[in-house]
Amino acid sequence: MTTLYGLTNCDTCRKARNWLARFGIAHEFVDYREQRVAPETLAAWKEKLGGWEAMVNKASTTWRNLPPARKAPGSDAEWKLLLKEYPQLIRRPVVVTEDGVVTQGFSDNGFKKRFGAGAGDVRGA
Repeated sequence: MTTLYGLTNCDTCRKARNWLARFGIAHEFVDYREQRVAPETLAAWKEKLGGWEAMVNKASTTWRNLPPARKAPGSDAEWKLLLKEYPQLIRRPVVVTEDGVVTQGFSDNGFKKRFGAGAGDVRGA
């Protein structure tokens, strides 16, 4: 099953969830503010997504309001602590499929490629 990690009130996460439902793709949603992601999982995502910097939304208000010292974590432990403390910094949604592939973000075309669904594939329509 596909797991979507994000925030319940995030518009992009809602769009991704609606897209998966529309195409009949079974998925679970995890709000990572309510169910904190384990540090080991964050480290595994980091490896698959191109590093800590690639995982963080630096355009967010949360990032801009961080003290300068917090914006330059010097170790994996500091990054894990930062993302545990501020899970909303993680670019969302994080999409994990059963085959272990991890991606971030949502776009209609990106999901069509990822899940092999096309405009003519709408189930139940």
